[in-house]
Amino acid sequence: MSTMNTSPRRVAVVAAGLSNPSSTRMLADRLLAATARELADRGIDVSADTFELRDYAHDITNNLLTGFAPPALESMINSVVSADAVIAVTPIFSTSYSGLFKSFIDVLDPDALRGTPVLIGANAGTPRHSLAIDYAIRPLFAYLHADAMSTGVFAASADWGGTGDQVAPLSARIDKAARELADAVARRDPSASTDPLDPANYLGEGRSFGHLLGGLAGE
Repeated sequence: MSTMNTSPRRVAVVAAGLSNPSSTRMLADRLLAATARELADRGIDVSADTFELRDYAHDITNNLLTGFAPPALESMINSVVSADAVIAVTPIFSTSYSGLFKSFIDVLDPDALRGTPVLIGANAGTPRHSLAIDYAIRPLFAYLHADAMSTGVFAASADWGGTGDQVAPLSARIDKAARELADAVARRDPSASTDPLDPANYLGEGRSFGHLLGGLAGE
């Protein structure tokens, strides 16, 4: 039977909004605040790193084109994959996650988030896109072998004004998801500190720049 571990933890927040300010970032901030409260109630101190993917858009594209992460993106990826939990929020475009969000997922090693608790969030103008969490976003984290929480939080424009006809208010859904994430974090041992300069942390275990170059040379 799992017991609660009250050692300090770190949460990484990834927001894929394109505007500034954005409702994607607003939702990410509310999910983080609720998770921090839940962890505090369990006697767990938490620190957080929040990353807006629009700040790394050019670096992500360069990584996709060259296979190498520029230093700023390399540092960000290492912070995300070494966190005790991840909160990932994307806007919904054309019934699915944004291209920037998917591009970020594409530069991660498939095993980078193995077993990491992940809280999924998404936002769009209409509630009709709420199922995108389960049919589009959740499979991405299943591919990465992450531990995605059963409750994903979708926010439509009406949720922010409190005029929607949703089954539960946005605040209630946020609190429910935050409890799940806090419980998952409390059950796990804290992530070990990692060397941000070790390529294994962001390229995958056993891989290196030399390994990649050797592989490319053999194609």
